[in-house]
Amino acid sequence: MTTMRAIVLDAPGPPSALKLRDVPKPEPKAGWVLLRVEAFGLNRSELHTRLGLADADVTFPRVLGIEATGVIEAAPGTDLPVGSKAVAMVGGMGRSFDGGYAEYTLVPATSVIPVDTELDWARLGALPEVLQTAWGSLTIGIGLTEGQTLLVRGGTSSVGMMAALLAKRRGATVISTTRHATRADGLQALGVDHVVVDDGDIAAAVRAIVPDGVDGALELVGAPTLRDTLRACRVGGTACFTGMLSNQWIVERFYPIEFIPTGVRLTAYGGGASDLPSEVLAEVATAIHTGELDWPVEVYDLEDTARAHDDMEHNRVAAKQVVLTRRSNR
Repeated sequence: MTTMRAIVLDAPGPPSALKLRDVPKPEPKAGWVLLRVEAFGLNRSELHTRLGLADADVTFPRVLGIEATGVIEAAPGTDLPVGSKAVAMVGGMGRSFDGGYAEYTLVPATSVIPVDTELDWARLGALPEVLQTAWGSLTIGIGLTEGQTLLVRGGTSSVGMMAALLAKRRGATVISTTRHATRADGLQALGVDHVVVDDGDIAAAVRAIVPDGVDGALELVGAPTLRDTLRACRVGGTACFTGMLSNQWIVERFYPIEFIPTGVRLTAYGGGASDLPSEVLAEVATAIHTGELDWPVEVYDLEDTARAHDDMEHNRVAAKQVVLTRRSNR
């Protein structure tokens, strides 16, 4: 086969700008991995690219997708095992070179993590980027330890839900926010201890639960809520800026002494595959496969990628969105 199906974006635009086309299948090259894609997750980063909000390193036309899950078909010049299941993420995927919205993708070996799991493609495909982001935010960004308290600002996002699951496995007390009270039950089903309905000013409500403030806070909404999130942290606590659900990531007229409460730490996280240990990926995949963890997904076919983007843009889905590239995977 010399061609494949892929979702191509010629220029920024509405969901309908995402076009399903036959394009040349990538050719293997040294140091890169040809992955037969079985599933890929959708991410806000790809929404930003489609809306024209991405950095200048994005060129068009482009196959979007900062992650992909599938089988290694070729890996010349590497020790990665051909035929094994693997995930790939970031490292320029879907931005400076074509990404995961396709039946095949060619990615640097440094972006690939092999995984031995029986987890189905849909739920495995919904893991790589969200798990890497949540894990990196909690460990590198916040340094959360067992028994501490965590605020997840943007709790019904896929990263927010994964962060809550990981934090609970570490014995943390988790407070998650949602703008819609109707989604509180879903968060509690994940094990969240307290749900706060987010009206843009939740620091007082958080301190009513934890009077001295939380040990760690994961900011997933973005610049508009960051100041309030910092005020929910205790002295010596850490707020990590990771997500931009608001599509706003620039803090205007930022004066640190006035903006950051005394003694509160502000960090950020935007890492890659090297931050996700393979054993963590395998452990979480196994926990989902055995039913120890409930990881909700919303599944689409490749032909429905534009509809999936529209759902993402309008926040219709309280689950990780994942696209299967082949109907036989269902």
